[in-house]
Amino acid sequence: QVQLVESGGGLVQPGGSLRLSCTASGTIFGIRTMGWYRQAPGKQRDLVAVIITGGSTNYADSVKGRFTISRDNAKNTVYLQMSSLKPEDTAVYYCGANTIGGSYWGQGTQVTVSS
Repeated sequence: QVQLVESGGGLVQPGGSLRLSCTASGTIFGIRTMGWYRQAPGKQRDLVAVIITGGSTNYADSVKGRFTISRDNAKNTVYLQMSSLKPEDTAVYYCGANTIGGSYWGQGTQVTVSS
């Protein structure tokens, strides 16, 4: 069974940077997309960034130019490099994988942007 584990969250001041990592416990077959999502209390879980099998990426307008999603297939790891962080980026960030066999979610990691 595949499990996703996020790490790298924490408290950072506005304008700062943070790098999130998502590591799979095993090899994932039939991946369609992998991405990062975030959810603030009482709100929907929104897409932040997605990377497609071929390597192309898409970003939410709110993070475009500030966040970068990347992957290391050999390490079964997906990263989210976040820079120029804003208070509105505060949320729990989740790693998600959509495969031909279903979807997988990590437990989430808290990112708080505050002075």
